[in-house]
Amino acid sequence: MRKEIHPEYHPEATVICGSCGATWKTGSTRSEIRTEVCSNCHPFYTGQQQRILDREGQVDRFYKRLQARQEYLEDKQAKEEGKTSLDRPIEELNLGTRVDNVLQEAGLNTVGDVLERLEGGEQAMLDVSGFGRKSLIDLKKALRQQGYKLPEAAEEITV
Repeated sequence: MRKEIHPEYHPEATVICGSCGATWKTGSTRSEIRTEVCSNCHPFYTGQQQRILDREGQVDRFYKRLQARQEYLEDKQAKEEGKTSLDRPIEELNLGTRVDNVLQEAGLNTVGDVLERLEGGEQAMLDVSGFGRKSLIDLKKALRQQGYKLPEAAEEITV
């Protein structure tokens, strides 16, 4: 063997577990060894395989991402429900200033008011002064695009 190429051997090296703090002596080329888990605390050896070892916060990061995803889905659902709210102002349908003014003068300020009037059929809307066939077509088209279900009476075409 060649001289002075081998590391120094420590017959009484100390091993320290980072999880449970257990220590023991062994022989090694290092004087102190630190481990993350040992046979005293490892789930496989202890039979507690349900226990999660989380030294670097990976489980916490996973749960934070999971929570963020859940909040995103709840916000998305709330937006969708708000989109088809019956209390939504008629101006948000972007029908035009003249049509908005005519509907407001007739007392139809929300989408719920318009859908209630449409239950009487198309003629009920055409009876509103200043509200014509083109405005009715645009109104029905805007309501469908926003996800509203029109009453069956409003689907019947009257000439």
